[in-house]
Amino acid sequence: MPSEKNPALLPTGDEWLRATGFRLGLRLRYSLTGHDSPVQAVATAVIDGRPVAVTGGHDGTVRLWDLTARQQIGAPLTGHTKRVRAVATSVIDSRPVAVTGGHDGTVRLWDLTARQQIGDPLTGHTGGVEAVTTALIDGRPRVLTAGADGTARLWDLTTGRQIGEPLTVDYGELWAVAAVVVDGRPVAVTGGADGTVRLWDLTTGRQIGEPLTGHPDEVGQVAAVVVDGRPHVVTGDEDGTVLVWDLTTGRQIGGPLTGHDGGVGAVAAVLIDGRPVAVTGGHDGTVRLWDLTSGQQIGEPFTDHHGAVFALAVVIDGNPQVVTGSIDGTVRLWDLT
Repeated sequence: MPSEKNPALLPTGDEWLRATGFRLGLRLRYSLTGHDSPVQAVATAVIDGRPVAVTGGHDGTVRLWDLTARQQIGAPLTGHTKRVRAVATSVIDSRPVAVTGGHDGTVRLWDLTARQQIGDPLTGHTGGVEAVTTALIDGRPRVLTAGADGTARLWDLTTGRQIGEPLTVDYGELWAVAAVVVDGRPVAVTGGADGTVRLWDLTTGRQIGEPLTGHPDEVGQVAAVVVDGRPHVVTGDEDGTVLVWDLTTGRQIGGPLTGHDGGVGAVAAVLIDGRPVAVTGGHDGTVRLWDLTSGQQIGEPFTDHHGAVFALAVVIDGNPQVVTGSIDGTVRLWDLT
């Protein structure tokens, strides 16, 4: 996936890391335990100046972790009656909040400072909520949700109300959603059971163009990143394939990023020294790092989890770090540099 600007002069992933002084790959810092079942969702936030992780588990709980002190913060947050499948974070009126989606069909808001639920659950999905993501749209905090009922929904976090009609597909479940800006328009990007990636104009509620095709299996993961000033998404499927898309052109960039032996359970993207990098977790229990400019895997996969990796999120606190959650019930922190 060389840059069109100067492909001959760009170093590959490993060469670039050596040139910038970064170590190759990830280093496991420590593990956190508390969930008594698989950890299926992870997001990060800052509370009183300290980085924290927010996790959701198959046990139906939401937990906060102080990543500096390496310990759980307070008691678990309870309210979901089934497993928590998705977590995102935002800020409302200067307060850090978490938004969670559960297989009970509800979306819940949590005040992370007071460690309590805010208001009543947001209801509308008729099946499990599989993905949530937050964004600022027109200066207001919003959340996008995607569900097994085949809908994606936009919510105003200040009022707790759904905005407009659901974005609906007729082929089955939606497993993933991301929010991006394309040509100045707020856009939702969804992945689902038919293996396509779809773009939606959040102002009109209409699908933009034809679906993006190329995945051989269900698309369960979508993460947004900016490459050379242009909005891109990284998508992962149940076949273990990772693809990168330029949303301005609607075209796939380069070939598939392959290496996982089994489905891709989690995807995140981050800029390291200005270079776009993807981090993926797989059903094979590995965590992998990819240079999105060269399209190459960076270093060797990391295998400290004892089961599928279902969730990961990036922490920017000095050096970039990654928090992962697994079927083994642990939360692990990795140093990217």
